[in-house]
Amino acid sequence: MYSIDLSGKKAVVFGVANHRSIAWAIARILHEAGAGIAIAYQNERLRGGVAKLVEPWGDTMLVECDVSSDENVAVAFEKIGEAFGSIDIIVHSIAFANRDDLGGKFMLTEREGFRLALDISAYSLVSIARHASPLMIENGGSIITLTFQAANRVFPGYNIMGTAKAALENEVRQLASDFGEDNVRVNAISAGPLDTLSSRVISDYRDMKRIHAERSPMKRNITAEEVAKTALYLCSDLSSGVTGEIIHVDTGYSIMGI
Repeated sequence: MYSIDLSGKKAVVFGVANHRSIAWAIARILHEAGAGIAIAYQNERLRGGVAKLVEPWGDTMLVECDVSSDENVAVAFEKIGEAFGSIDIIVHSIAFANRDDLGGKFMLTEREGFRLALDISAYSLVSIARHASPLMIENGGSIITLTFQAANRVFPGYNIMGTAKAALENEVRQLASDFGEDNVRVNAISAGPLDTLSSRVISDYRDMKRIHAERSPMKRNITAEEVAKTALYLCSDLSSGVTGEIIHVDTGYSIMGI
């Protein structure tokens, strides 16, 4: 248990797929800090696994939400509003690209694959923020998303996801500007490589992870817990003056020239 107290706060977490998900690490630490949690899952196929993860908590709301549909997002937040009344925290940890678009030459990305990756991985934050904001404006709150250094560097094979992360980081700044007067803060965590379901489909991922450990100042990879602890800070009043920021949790890899 960490000393930050989120008792009475309500959080909605998007992106929990299994116990390796960054979103799950964040959901756990927010729950340990006392926040009430709602987990948004994509479809019925994923519901069972998510329900099993939160079963020990006993009081966790599960809500279906396909972020590719604005109507679905609106319905999800209507249900969340009925249950919670208001929301203090949104965690957006969603990314998707066709497997065929991860690896090989970026220039071979098809139009539909480009559209799909940008829609799910980047635009979904805009849709979620827009539909969540009526439930946050009265008391303010924190919206966080997950990005990666490929937003501004070339990681061969990461391809269209790098473009999507670049769009996502720009959205963080624009949404922070939109919601600033409402005391709703929007920030991103730029995490180093982690062993998640999505990382497995990235070509040369093992090399990426090895090079990160070799060249970062701390000479190691990060842990999901380290990302979660940064999320806890961003969701708490300790970060009350922080918005529009991209915070790196990567053992310093991003500062190195080689």
